[in-house]
Amino acid sequence: MPLSGEAIRTMNYVDDISVTLRRILAVLPSLTEDERQRVADHIRHAEPSIDTVLAAVSGKK
Repeated sequence: MPLSGEAIRTMNYVDDISVTLRRILAVLPSLTEDERQRVADHIRHAEPSIDTVLAAVSGKK
């Protein structure tokens, strides 16, 4: 069954997120320990989180 345009666009958004995460991983070695901790805290408190999105995708919202 072919995917709708909306599903394909959504999958492209996931690809964009993956690119962003790779960029974050590439920068992390240049950050100080304090900076890495602050970035980690920022990621932990970002909303919506990946868990929120996965719950919505699986229908567990």
